[in-house]
Amino acid sequence: MKHLILVLIMAFAGFSAQAQQANKNAKYAIEVNGNCEQCQKRIQKAALSVPGVKSASWNLETHQLSLILNEEKCSLPDVEKAVAKVGHDTEKVKATDSDYEKLHSCCKYDRK
Repeated sequence: MKHLILVLIMAFAGFSAQAQQANKNAKYAIEVNGNCEQCQKRIQKAALSVPGVKSASWNLETHQLSLILNEEKCSLPDVEKAVAKVGHDTEKVKATDSDYEKLHSCCKYDRK
C-alpha cells in the first residue's frame, strides 16, 4: 500500500511540474493605439527590443499587435511597458503624457 501511495504522489508531482513550464512560443494579440506606418515601425521595434520576443507585427487597420514570445524570458506586461515607453497606449498600460508628447504630430492618436 505504501508503494502505491508513493507512486501516486510521484505521478502527481510530475504532472504538476510539467504544467508549470513556460511556453517558448506563446502567441498573443493586444490592441495598441497608433495611426500610421511610422507608428507601426516604432511599435514593432519597441516590442522586438524586449528579450524573448521572437516576432512582433502591428496591423495599421485593426491596431492589433501580434506577438510570439518566449515566456521563460519575458511576459506580456514587459512588452506592453516597452510599447508604452515609446508613446503608444495598450489595453492595460498607458504611455506617460511626456512619452506621448514626443510622438510626431501625425502619430498622435485620440487618447481615451
